[in-house]
Amino acid sequence: MFTKTTLTGPLALLSAATVASLLFAGGVAASDSTFAVALKVSSQGLDLSQPKDAQTFYERIEHAAQVVCTHGMQVALAPVADRKGCQEKALGDAIRSAKVPMLTQIYLTNHTPRDAAAYGIEVPSQLAAR
Repeated sequence: MFTKTTLTGPLALLSAATVASLLFAGGVAASDSTFAVALKVSSQGLDLSQPKDAQTFYERIEHAAQVVCTHGMQVALAPVADRKGCQEKALGDAIRSAKVPMLTQIYLTNHTPRDAAAYGIEVPSQLAAR
């Protein structure tokens, strides 16, 4: 279900920017054609400066990456050749696009600073030293 909501203030900008920028593309082949599968991930109702809310949003992003890199909510699409690589790219691209320090911290609990660099995720120096 899609709803249209008008928000104002700094949180609205963050929410709108996050929703607009977190498009995942998993390329899949079907009948010699390549399709981009996209899924928007919303941060509406979450305060991404709070650890619990950031963790919830991170889990939404992970789930969306899994969806677009597997079945993409379509029944006639062939599987992606490198599902794990697709998921890592989708997750890394989303974290980079969001530019939310708390999400970067969560990302770095399961990934190395080198992983982050591969996707252009800016890692604060104090986190990179860990």
